[in-house]
Amino acid sequence: MTSPHTTRPYQSYVYAYPHKTAYSRLSGHPGGRPALSDLWAGERKDALSLYLHIPFCEVRCGFCNLFTRIGAPDELTTRYLDALDRQATAVRDALGDGEPVRFAAAAFGGGTPTYLTAGELERLCDIAEKRMGADLRSVPLSVETSPSTATADRLAVLADRGTTRISIGVQSFVEAEARAAVRPQRRADVETALGLIRDSRIPVLNIDLIYGIDGQTERSWRTSLDAAFQWRPEELYLYPLYVRPLTGLGRLGAADKAAADAAWDEQRLRLYRAGRDHLLARGYEQVSMRMFRRADAPPAGGPDDYACQTDGMIGLGCGARSYTSRLHYSFDYAVEMREVRAIIDGYTATEDFSHAEVGRFTDGGEARRRHLLQSVLQAEGLRVSEYRERFGTDPDEDFPEELARFDARGWLDRDASATGLLRLTHEGLAHSDALGPDLFSPAVRAAMAAYELK
Repeated sequence: MTSPHTTRPYQSYVYAYPHKTAYSRLSGHPGGRPALSDLWAGERKDALSLYLHIPFCEVRCGFCNLFTRIGAPDELTTRYLDALDRQATAVRDALGDGEPVRFAAAAFGGGTPTYLTAGELERLCDIAEKRMGADLRSVPLSVETSPSTATADRLAVLADRGTTRISIGVQSFVEAEARAAVRPQRRADVETALGLIRDSRIPVLNIDLIYGIDGQTERSWRTSLDAAFQWRPEELYLYPLYVRPLTGLGRLGAADKAAADAAWDEQRLRLYRAGRDHLLARGYEQVSMRMFRRADAPPAGGPDDYACQTDGMIGLGCGARSYTSRLHYSFDYAVEMREVRAIIDGYTATEDFSHAEVGRFTDGGEARRRHLLQSVLQAEGLRVSEYRERFGTDPDEDFPEELARFDARGWLDRDASATGLLRLTHEGLAHSDALGPDLFSPAVRAAMAAYELK
Protein backbone atom coordinates (compact mmCIF):
# COMPACT_ATOMS: atom_id res chain seq x y z
CA MET A 1 0.00 0.00 0.00
CA THR A 2 1.24 3.51 -0.79
CA SER A 3 2.78 5.62 1.96
CA PRO A 4 0.00 7.12 4.09
CA HIS A 5 1.33 10.65 3.77
CA THR A 6 1.88 10.86 0.01
CA THR A 7 -0.17 13.35 -1.98
CA ARG A 8 -0.56 11.07 -4.99
CA PRO A 9 -4.30 11.38 -5.70
CA TYR A 10 -5.17 7.78 -6.52
CA GLN A 11 -4.23 5.27 -3.82
CA SER A 12 -7.43 3.33 -3.14
CA TYR A 13 -11.18 3.69 -3.14
CA VAL A 14 -12.41 3.65 0.47
CA TYR A 15 -15.92 2.23 0.23
CA ALA A 16 -15.75 0.53 3.64
CA TYR A 17 -13.48 0.66 6.66
CA PRO A 18 -11.70 -1.46 7.68
CA HIS A 19 -11.14 -3.11 4.30
CA LYS A 20 -11.73 -6.85 4.04
CA THR A 21 -7.99 -7.43 3.52
CA ALA A 22 -7.61 -6.40 7.19
CA TYR A 23 -9.96 -9.19 8.31
CA SER A 24 -8.70 -12.46 9.80
CA ARG A 25 -10.18 -15.84 10.66
CA LEU A 26 -12.15 -15.50 13.86
CA SER A 27 -11.47 -19.11 14.85
CA GLY A 28 -8.06 -17.94 16.01
CA HIS A 29 -9.45 -15.37 18.46
CA PRO A 30 -10.10 -16.08 22.14
CA GLY A 31 -13.37 -17.94 22.37
CA GLY A 32 -13.26 -18.98 18.73
CA ARG A 33 -15.91 -18.11 16.19
CA PRO A 34 -18.51 -15.84 17.81
CA ALA A 35 -22.16 -16.87 17.56
CA LEU A 36 -24.28 -14.41 15.59
CA SER A 37 -26.86 -14.42 18.37
CA ASP A 38 -24.19 -13.16 20.79
CA LEU A 39 -22.88 -10.57 18.33
CA TRP A 40 -26.31 -9.05 17.76
CA ALA A 41 -27.49 -9.22 21.37
CA GLY A 42 -27.90 -5.67 22.64
CA GLU A 43 -27.38 -4.09 19.21
CA ARG A 44 -29.86 -1.57 17.83
CA LYS A 45 -31.90 -3.27 15.12
CA ASP A 46 -34.54 -0.68 14.28
CA ALA A 47 -32.75 0.83 11.25
CA LEU A 48 -30.65 -1.90 9.69
CA SER A 49 -29.40 -2.10 6.12
CA LEU A 50 -29.81 -5.36 4.19
CA TYR A 51 -27.39 -6.33 1.42
CA LEU A 52 -27.69 -9.47 -0.70
CA HIS A 53 -24.63 -10.39 -2.75
CA ILE A 54 -24.79 -12.33 -6.03
CA PRO A 55 -21.24 -13.29 -7.12
CA PHE A 56 -21.87 -14.01 -10.80
CA CYS A 57 -21.15 -12.06 -13.98
CA GLU A 58 -21.38 -12.86 -17.68
CA VAL A 59 -17.88 -11.42 -18.19
CA ARG A 60 -15.24 -10.07 -15.84
CA CYS A 61 -14.09 -6.58 -16.69
CA GLY A 62 -10.36 -5.96 -16.86
CA PHE A 63 -10.40 -3.51 -13.94
CA CYS A 64 -12.62 -5.57 -11.64
CA ASN A 65 -11.32 -6.91 -8.33
CA LEU A 66 -14.75 -7.53 -6.85
CA PHE A 67 -15.66 -10.92 -5.46
CA THR A 68 -17.31 -12.50 -8.51
CA ARG A 69 -16.92 -15.33 -11.02
CA ILE A 70 -17.77 -15.73 -14.68
CA GLY A 71 -20.79 -17.92 -15.28
CA ALA A 72 -22.57 -20.41 -13.05
CA PRO A 73 -22.47 -23.95 -14.46
CA ASP A 74 -24.34 -27.04 -13.20
CA GLU A 75 -27.20 -25.20 -11.50
CA LEU A 76 -24.79 -23.24 -9.33
CA THR A 77 -27.22 -20.32 -9.04
CA THR A 78 -29.83 -22.69 -7.58
CA ARG A 79 -27.36 -24.04 -5.05
CA TYR A 80 -26.24 -20.53 -4.22
CA LEU A 81 -29.81 -19.33 -3.60
CA ASP A 82 -30.42 -22.43 -1.46
CA ALA A 83 -27.41 -21.46 0.68
CA LEU A 84 -28.56 -17.84 0.77
CA ASP A 85 -31.93 -19.05 2.06
CA ARG A 86 -30.23 -21.13 4.78
CA GLN A 87 -28.03 -18.20 5.77
CA ALA A 88 -30.99 -15.80 5.90
CA THR A 89 -32.89 -18.17 8.16
CA ALA A 90 -29.93 -18.48 10.54
CA VAL A 91 -29.29 -14.74 10.61
CA ARG A 92 -32.92 -13.84 11.26
CA ASP A 93 -33.00 -16.37 14.10
CA ALA A 94 -29.85 -14.80 15.53
CA LEU A 95 -31.41 -11.32 15.46
CA GLY A 96 -34.14 -12.60 17.76
CA ASP A 97 -37.47 -11.04 18.60
CA GLY A 98 -36.60 -9.35 21.89
CA GLU A 99 -36.72 -5.93 20.27
CA PRO A 100 -38.07 -4.64 16.94
CA VAL A 101 -36.09 -5.67 13.86
CA ARG A 102 -36.58 -3.31 10.93
CA PHE A 103 -34.72 -2.78 7.70
CA ALA A 104 -34.50 0.83 6.56
CA ALA A 105 -32.67 0.18 3.29
CA ALA A 106 -31.89 -2.76 1.01
CA ALA A 107 -29.59 -3.47 -1.91
CA PHE A 108 -28.74 -6.32 -4.28
CA GLY A 109 -25.16 -6.19 -5.49
CA GLY A 110 -22.41 -8.33 -6.85
CA GLY A 111 -21.23 -9.41 -9.23
CA THR A 112 -24.33 -8.79 -11.23
CA PRO A 113 -27.62 -9.58 -9.47
CA THR A 114 -29.44 -9.54 -12.82
CA TYR A 115 -27.28 -12.44 -13.94
CA LEU A 116 -30.08 -14.36 -12.21
CA THR A 117 -33.17 -15.18 -14.26
CA ALA A 118 -36.46 -13.39 -13.63
CA GLY A 119 -37.67 -16.38 -11.61
CA GLU A 120 -34.48 -16.43 -9.56
CA LEU A 121 -34.83 -12.70 -8.87
CA GLU A 122 -38.32 -13.41 -7.53
CA ARG A 123 -36.78 -15.94 -5.17
CA LEU A 124 -34.08 -13.46 -4.14
CA CYS A 125 -36.77 -10.94 -3.21
CA ASP A 126 -38.65 -13.65 -1.31
CA ILE A 127 -35.54 -14.40 0.73
CA ALA A 128 -35.25 -10.72 1.65
CA GLU A 129 -38.92 -10.42 2.53
CA LYS A 130 -40.06 -13.80 3.83
CA ARG A 131 -36.88 -14.89 5.58
CA MET A 132 -35.48 -11.55 6.75
CA GLY A 133 -38.72 -9.58 7.09
CA ALA A 134 -37.64 -6.65 4.91
CA ASP A 135 -40.51 -4.69 3.34
CA LEU A 136 -38.95 -4.05 -0.06
CA ARG A 137 -41.84 -1.93 -1.30
CA SER A 138 -41.57 0.60 1.52
CA VAL A 139 -37.80 1.17 1.77
CA PRO A 140 -35.15 2.28 -0.73
CA LEU A 141 -34.07 -0.77 -2.76
CA SER A 142 -31.05 -0.45 -5.05
CA VAL A 143 -30.07 -3.11 -7.60
CA GLU A 144 -26.99 -3.35 -9.82
CA THR A 145 -27.23 -4.49 -13.43
CA SER A 146 -25.24 -4.66 -16.66
CA PRO A 147 -26.09 -3.90 -20.30
CA SER A 148 -26.43 -7.56 -21.30
CA THR A 149 -28.59 -8.60 -18.31
CA ALA A 150 -30.96 -5.61 -18.06
CA THR A 151 -33.74 -7.49 -19.87
CA ALA A 152 -37.42 -6.60 -19.83
CA ASP A 153 -38.51 -9.64 -17.81
CA ARG A 154 -35.88 -9.12 -15.12
CA LEU A 155 -36.60 -5.41 -14.86
CA ALA A 156 -40.33 -6.11 -14.59
CA VAL A 157 -39.72 -8.32 -11.56
CA LEU A 158 -37.52 -5.71 -9.91
CA ALA A 159 -39.99 -2.90 -10.57
CA ASP A 160 -42.88 -4.97 -9.24
CA ARG A 161 -40.99 -5.90 -6.07
CA GLY A 162 -40.28 -2.28 -5.17
CA THR A 163 -36.90 -1.37 -6.66
CA THR A 164 -36.38 2.38 -6.36
CA ARG A 165 -32.91 2.62 -7.91
CA ILE A 166 -31.12 0.68 -10.63
CA SER A 167 -27.41 1.14 -11.29
CA ILE A 168 -25.92 0.10 -14.60
CA GLY A 169 -22.20 -0.19 -15.24
CA VAL A 170 -21.67 1.33 -18.68
CA GLN A 171 -18.09 2.58 -18.04
CA SER A 172 -17.78 4.08 -21.54
CA PHE A 173 -20.07 4.72 -24.49
CA VAL A 174 -16.98 4.66 -26.74
CA GLU A 175 -16.53 1.08 -27.92
CA ALA A 176 -12.74 1.36 -28.34
CA GLU A 177 -12.42 2.53 -24.72
CA ALA A 178 -14.63 -0.30 -23.50
CA ARG A 179 -12.34 -2.77 -25.26
CA ALA A 180 -9.27 -1.10 -23.77
CA ALA A 181 -10.78 -1.63 -20.30
CA VAL A 182 -11.42 -5.29 -21.19
CA ARG A 183 -15.15 -4.56 -21.17
CA PRO A 184 -16.20 -5.47 -24.74
CA GLN A 185 -19.69 -4.18 -25.53
CA ARG A 186 -21.61 -2.55 -28.33
CA ARG A 187 -23.01 0.91 -27.75
CA ALA A 188 -26.27 -0.17 -29.40
CA ASP A 189 -26.71 -2.85 -26.73
CA VAL A 190 -26.03 -0.31 -23.99
CA GLU A 191 -28.64 2.06 -25.41
CA THR A 192 -31.16 -0.78 -25.65
CA ALA A 193 -30.63 -1.67 -22.00
CA LEU A 194 -31.04 1.97 -20.94
CA GLY A 195 -34.27 2.18 -22.91
CA LEU A 196 -35.62 -0.91 -21.15
CA ILE A 197 -34.67 0.53 -17.76
CA ARG A 198 -36.53 3.75 -18.51
CA ASP A 199 -39.52 1.73 -19.75
CA SER A 200 -39.60 -0.13 -16.42
CA ARG A 201 -40.28 3.18 -14.63
CA ILE A 202 -37.90 2.43 -11.78
CA PRO A 203 -37.61 5.93 -10.28
CA VAL A 204 -33.84 6.38 -10.07
CA LEU A 205 -31.38 5.45 -12.81
CA ASN A 206 -27.66 5.56 -12.03
CA ILE A 207 -25.03 5.23 -14.76
CA ASP A 208 -21.44 4.31 -13.86
CA LEU A 209 -18.68 5.77 -16.04
CA ILE A 210 -14.89 5.34 -15.80
CA TYR A 211 -12.14 7.85 -16.56
CA GLY A 212 -8.45 7.19 -17.05
CA ILE A 213 -8.81 4.46 -19.70
CA ASP A 214 -5.86 4.07 -22.06
CA GLY A 215 -6.33 6.45 -24.98
CA GLN A 216 -9.19 8.37 -23.37
CA THR A 217 -9.17 12.13 -23.99
CA GLU A 218 -11.25 15.00 -22.68
CA ARG A 219 -13.17 14.91 -25.95
CA SER A 220 -13.97 11.19 -25.77
CA TRP A 221 -14.76 11.53 -22.06
CA ARG A 222 -17.28 14.23 -22.90
CA THR A 223 -18.73 11.95 -25.57
CA SER A 224 -19.58 9.41 -22.87
CA LEU A 225 -20.92 12.06 -20.50
CA ASP A 226 -23.15 13.56 -23.18
CA ALA A 227 -24.38 10.11 -24.21
CA ALA A 228 -25.35 9.47 -20.60
CA PHE A 229 -27.11 12.86 -20.38
CA GLN A 230 -29.46 11.78 -23.17
CA TRP A 231 -31.09 9.42 -20.66
CA ARG A 232 -31.39 12.09 -17.94
CA PRO A 233 -30.07 9.78 -15.22
CA GLU A 234 -30.97 10.84 -11.73
CA GLU A 235 -27.46 9.83 -10.66
CA LEU A 236 -24.06 9.50 -12.29
CA TYR A 237 -21.02 7.88 -10.72
CA LEU A 238 -17.62 8.83 -12.13
CA TYR A 239 -14.98 6.26 -11.21
CA PRO A 240 -11.22 6.61 -11.74
CA LEU A 241 -9.72 3.55 -13.38
CA TYR A 242 -7.50 1.46 -11.13
CA VAL A 243 -5.24 -1.34 -12.31
CA ARG A 244 -5.04 -3.85 -9.48
CA PRO A 245 -3.12 -7.11 -9.05
CA LEU A 246 -4.81 -10.32 -10.25
CA THR A 247 -7.33 -8.42 -12.41
CA GLY A 248 -7.47 -8.69 -16.21
CA LEU A 249 -5.60 -5.44 -16.73
CA GLY A 250 -3.14 -6.39 -14.02
CA ARG A 251 -2.33 -9.65 -15.79
CA LEU A 252 -1.68 -7.70 -18.97
CA GLY A 253 1.30 -6.17 -17.19
CA ALA A 254 -0.14 -2.70 -16.70
CA ALA A 255 -0.11 -2.73 -12.90
CA ASP A 256 3.52 -1.85 -12.21
CA LYS A 257 3.71 0.74 -14.98
CA ALA A 258 0.45 2.42 -14.01
CA ALA A 259 1.29 2.50 -10.32
CA ALA A 260 4.46 4.46 -11.02
CA ASP A 261 3.10 6.62 -13.80
CA ALA A 262 2.60 10.22 -12.67
CA ALA A 263 1.27 11.06 -16.11
CA TRP A 264 -1.64 8.70 -15.49
CA ASP A 265 -2.40 10.50 -12.22
CA GLU A 266 -2.41 13.77 -14.15
CA GLN A 267 -4.69 12.34 -16.83
CA ARG A 268 -7.20 11.06 -14.29
CA LEU A 269 -7.23 14.31 -12.33
CA ARG A 270 -7.72 16.30 -15.53
CA LEU A 271 -10.58 14.08 -16.67
CA TYR A 272 -12.15 14.09 -13.20
CA ARG A 273 -12.20 17.88 -13.09
CA ALA A 274 -13.56 18.10 -16.62
CA GLY A 275 -16.30 15.60 -15.81
CA ARG A 276 -17.14 17.27 -12.51
CA ASP A 277 -17.42 20.70 -14.07
CA HIS A 278 -19.46 19.34 -17.00
CA LEU A 279 -21.95 17.72 -14.63
CA LEU A 280 -22.24 20.76 -12.39
CA ALA A 281 -22.96 22.89 -15.45
CA ARG A 282 -25.69 20.46 -16.50
CA GLY A 283 -27.65 20.72 -13.27
CA TYR A 284 -26.06 17.95 -11.19
CA GLU A 285 -24.99 18.32 -7.57
CA GLN A 286 -21.85 16.67 -6.22
CA VAL A 287 -22.53 14.23 -3.39
CA SER A 288 -19.02 12.75 -3.14
CA MET A 289 -15.93 12.45 -5.28
CA ARG A 290 -17.74 9.79 -7.32
CA MET A 291 -21.44 10.49 -6.96
CA PHE A 292 -23.41 13.22 -8.71
CA ARG A 293 -27.17 13.63 -8.44
CA ARG A 294 -29.48 15.61 -10.71
CA ALA A 295 -30.70 18.60 -8.74
CA ASP A 296 -34.33 18.13 -9.79
CA ALA A 297 -34.35 14.34 -9.34
CA PRO A 298 -37.06 12.82 -7.17
CA PRO A 299 -36.01 11.09 -3.95
CA ALA A 300 -35.31 7.37 -4.18
CA GLY A 301 -38.45 6.76 -2.12
CA GLY A 302 -39.21 5.33 1.30
CA PRO A 303 -37.97 6.25 4.78
CA ASP A 304 -34.29 6.70 3.99
CA ASP A 305 -33.21 6.86 7.62
CA TYR A 306 -30.25 4.48 7.56
CA ALA A 307 -26.96 6.08 8.63
CA CYS A 308 -23.88 4.11 7.59
CA GLN A 309 -21.79 5.67 10.35
CA THR A 310 -23.93 4.36 13.20
CA ASP A 311 -26.47 1.77 12.06
CA GLY A 312 -25.88 -1.93 11.59
CA MET A 313 -25.74 -3.86 8.36
CA ILE A 314 -26.72 -7.41 7.50
CA GLY A 315 -24.91 -8.91 4.53
CA LEU A 316 -26.08 -12.16 2.98
CA GLY A 317 -23.97 -14.07 0.48
CA CYS A 318 -20.34 -15.11 0.45
CA GLY A 319 -19.09 -11.71 -0.74
CA ALA A 320 -21.16 -9.62 1.66
CA ARG A 321 -20.05 -8.10 4.93
CA SER A 322 -22.04 -7.37 8.09
CA TYR A 323 -21.47 -4.67 10.70
CA THR A 324 -22.20 -4.62 14.39
CA SER A 325 -20.90 -1.91 16.70
CA ARG A 326 -17.90 -4.06 17.69
CA LEU A 327 -17.27 -6.51 14.84
CA HIS A 328 -17.24 -6.34 11.05
CA TYR A 329 -17.49 -9.82 9.57
CA SER A 330 -17.84 -11.68 6.32
CA PHE A 331 -16.46 -14.76 4.55
CA ASP A 332 -13.05 -15.26 2.98
CA TYR A 333 -11.99 -12.80 0.27
CA ALA A 334 -10.18 -13.42 -3.01
CA VAL A 335 -9.75 -11.95 -6.49
CA GLU A 336 -8.09 -14.78 -8.46
CA MET A 337 -10.78 -16.82 -10.20
CA ARG A 338 -9.78 -20.24 -8.89
CA GLU A 339 -9.85 -18.98 -5.30
CA VAL A 340 -13.20 -17.25 -5.83
CA ARG A 341 -14.72 -20.44 -7.21
CA ALA A 342 -13.50 -22.43 -4.22
CA ILE A 343 -15.00 -19.93 -1.76
CA ILE A 344 -18.35 -19.98 -3.59
CA ASP A 345 -18.35 -23.76 -3.66
CA GLY A 346 -17.63 -23.83 0.07
CA TYR A 347 -20.43 -21.38 0.73
CA THR A 348 -23.00 -23.40 -1.22
CA ALA A 349 -22.06 -26.53 0.77
CA THR A 350 -22.38 -24.81 4.15
CA GLU A 351 -25.25 -25.92 6.35
CA ASP A 352 -24.51 -24.00 9.56
CA PHE A 353 -24.45 -20.21 9.22
CA SER A 354 -24.86 -19.44 12.91
CA HIS A 355 -21.31 -18.14 13.51
CA ALA A 356 -19.11 -15.39 12.09
CA GLU A 357 -16.17 -16.78 10.15
CA VAL A 358 -13.85 -13.93 9.12
CA GLY A 359 -13.79 -10.39 10.43
CA ARG A 360 -12.20 -7.63 12.45
CA PHE A 361 -13.12 -6.28 15.86
CA THR A 362 -13.48 -2.50 15.95
CA ASP A 363 -12.60 -0.70 19.16
CA GLY A 364 -13.52 2.86 19.98
CA GLY A 365 -10.61 4.31 18.03
CA GLU A 366 -11.54 2.45 14.86
CA ALA A 367 -15.18 3.48 15.28
CA ARG A 368 -14.03 7.10 15.40
CA ARG A 369 -11.99 6.65 12.23
CA ARG A 370 -14.86 4.99 10.42
CA HIS A 371 -17.29 7.74 11.42
CA LEU A 372 -14.86 10.43 10.29
CA LEU A 373 -14.06 8.65 7.01
CA GLN A 374 -17.62 7.93 6.01
CA SER A 375 -18.74 11.47 6.84
CA VAL A 376 -15.93 13.67 5.56
CA LEU A 377 -15.73 11.87 2.19
CA GLN A 378 -19.26 13.13 1.49
CA ALA A 379 -19.57 16.61 0.02
CA GLU A 380 -21.87 17.75 2.85
CA GLY A 381 -19.17 16.90 5.39
CA LEU A 382 -19.25 15.83 9.03
CA ARG A 383 -21.41 17.53 11.64
CA VAL A 384 -19.06 18.04 14.55
CA SER A 385 -21.94 18.11 17.03
CA GLU A 386 -23.03 14.59 15.99
CA TYR A 387 -19.48 13.31 16.33
CA ARG A 388 -19.18 14.93 19.77
CA GLU A 389 -22.52 13.52 20.88
CA ARG A 390 -21.46 10.01 19.90
CA PHE A 391 -17.87 9.98 21.15
CA GLY A 392 -17.62 12.80 23.69
CA THR A 393 -14.70 14.40 21.82
CA ASP A 394 -14.10 16.52 18.72
CA PRO A 395 -12.40 15.26 15.55
CA ASP A 396 -9.61 17.81 16.08
CA GLU A 397 -8.83 16.18 19.42
CA ASP A 398 -8.81 12.65 18.02
CA PHE A 399 -7.05 13.28 14.69
CA PRO A 400 -4.93 16.43 15.09
CA GLU A 401 -2.04 15.36 12.87
CA GLU A 402 -4.18 14.05 10.02
CA LEU A 403 -6.48 17.08 9.95
CA ALA A 404 -3.51 19.45 10.13
CA ARG A 405 -2.02 17.72 7.07
CA PHE A 406 -5.27 18.00 5.16
CA ASP A 407 -5.60 21.65 6.09
CA ALA A 408 -2.03 22.39 4.98
CA ARG A 409 -2.79 20.84 1.60
CA GLY A 410 -5.88 23.00 1.15
CA TRP A 411 -8.25 20.08 1.47
CA LEU A 412 -10.37 21.44 4.34
CA ASP A 413 -13.02 24.13 3.94
CA ARG A 414 -12.19 26.56 6.72
CA ASP A 415 -15.37 28.56 6.17
CA ALA A 416 -17.47 25.49 6.96
CA SER A 417 -16.12 25.25 10.50
CA ALA A 418 -18.10 28.35 11.43
CA THR A 419 -21.28 26.40 10.73
CA GLY A 420 -20.17 23.37 12.74
CA LEU A 421 -19.06 21.30 9.76
CA LEU A 422 -15.83 19.51 8.94
CA ARG A 423 -16.00 19.63 5.16
CA LEU A 424 -13.65 19.17 2.23
CA THR A 425 -12.87 21.76 -0.41
CA HIS A 426 -13.28 20.91 -4.10
CA GLU A 427 -9.63 19.86 -4.15
CA GLY A 428 -10.12 17.84 -1.00
CA LEU A 429 -12.93 15.90 -2.67
CA ALA A 430 -10.74 15.44 -5.75
CA HIS A 431 -8.13 13.81 -3.50
CA SER A 432 -10.57 11.55 -1.62
CA ASP A 433 -8.64 8.46 -2.68
CA ALA A 434 -5.53 9.82 -0.95
CA LEU A 435 -7.28 11.35 2.04
CA GLY A 436 -9.22 8.20 2.90
CA PRO A 437 -6.20 5.86 3.12
CA ASP A 438 -4.33 8.52 5.10
CA LEU A 439 -6.90 8.00 7.88
CA PHE A 440 -6.33 4.24 8.18
CA SER A 441 -5.00 3.25 11.59
CA PRO A 442 -1.49 1.76 11.85
CA ALA A 443 -3.02 -1.57 12.92
CA VAL A 444 -5.34 -1.75 9.93
CA ARG A 445 -2.56 -0.67 7.60
CA ALA A 446 -0.30 -3.43 8.97
CA ALA A 447 -3.02 -6.07 8.58
CA MET A 448 -3.66 -5.00 4.99
CA ALA A 449 0.07 -5.09 4.20
CA ALA A 450 0.31 -8.62 5.63
CA TYR A 451 -2.63 -9.87 3.57
CA GLU A 452 -1.58 -12.45 0.99
CA LEU A 453 -3.22 -11.75 -2.36
CA LYS A 454 -5.18 -14.67 -3.73
